[in-house]
Amino acid sequence: MTGPAVGIVGAGAVGQALAVALVASALPERLLVATRNPDQARGLVTDLQDLAHAARCRSVIEAGDVDDLHGCDAVVIALRGNFTNTAQQNIRRAGAAANAPALGALARAMHGYRGAVIIVTNPVDLMARRFGEVSACARVFGIGSNLDSTRYRILLARHARVAPDNVHGHVIGEHGDHAVVCASTTTVAGLPATISVRSLAEDLRKRPALIRSGIGRVRCGPSGAVLSTLRKALGLSDGIEELSVPYGDVWLGIPMRFTGGQAVPCLPRLTPAERLRLDSAASSLRDAYTHLPALTERIAT
Repeated sequence: MTGPAVGIVGAGAVGQALAVALVASALPERLLVATRNPDQARGLVTDLQDLAHAARCRSVIEAGDVDDLHGCDAVVIALRGNFTNTAQQNIRRAGAAANAPALGALARAMHGYRGAVIIVTNPVDLMARRFGEVSACARVFGIGSNLDSTRYRILLARHARVAPDNVHGHVIGEHGDHAVVCASTTTVAGLPATISVRSLAEDLRKRPALIRSGIGRVRCGPSGAVLSTLRKALGLSDGIEELSVPYGDVWLGIPMRFTGGQAVPCLPRLTPAERLRLDSAASSLRDAYTHLPALTERIAT
C-alpha cells in the first residue's frame, strides 16, 4: 500500500518543526514544502533530506508550489504574515489582519481540494473558518483546542502526580482568551477531577508565555498536535482530537471522533456554566470574523 503525500505551506518556525517531526516519524511517503521564498524551501528540503537519510526514513522530500498541493492527501497550513505581536490581550488574534488575506488567497487557489486540510495559522479558529468557506473543502480542521487540551492534561497530571495518559478531559471553544475547560467531565485515573478550575485555567494561560520567553515562539507543541491529527485524518489510527470545525454559524474547537479517517462531533456533556462560556466564545469569534480584512489576490507563505 502506498503511503500518504503531505504538503506543508510555510517554512517558518512551526513549519520547520512540523517538517522535522513528519520526517522523524516517517509518516509521509512524500513530503512537499511550499513557501513564497524558493531559497528557503530549497534550504529546508535539503536539510530534511539529510535528516531522512541519517534517520533511515524513506520519505521523498521536495519543494513545490501551491498547484502541487492538489496531489497531496493532506495539507498543513502554517503560513505567517509579517507582523510584530504587541497585544496584551487576545494575543493569538493579533495576526488576523496580516494572515487573513494570505489565507483567503491560498484557499481560492486550493478551491475544491479533496484531501484533509489542517490549519495552524493563528488566530486558528478564524483562519480555519476563512479557509473552509473560501475553499469549499469538506475536511478542514484547526488544531488550536487540540494543543490546549494536551496542555490541560499535562498540567492536571502533574498536579495529581499521575501519568498524562490517566487524565481524560477537554478544552474547547476558542484557542485563546475564550477557551473553555470541561472540568465537569474530566477524570483522573477514572475518578472525577477535584482541582480548582480557576487555578488550572490560569496555569494554562501562562504556559505559552513561558515557552515564548524561553525560545521566542511556540513550535514543538503545535507540531505534535498536527502529527496526531494527521494520523486520524489520514485513517492511520482512530480516536478523538479537539479541532476547530463548524459549530452553528461559527468555527470553534470541539472534540471530533475519527473512525477510518471520517470525523463526527462528540461534544461532552456541559454544565450550564460551561455551556454559557462556550456560547460566549462563539459570540466573540462571530464578532471577530466580521472584522477580518477583505480577501486579496496575494498568496503569501
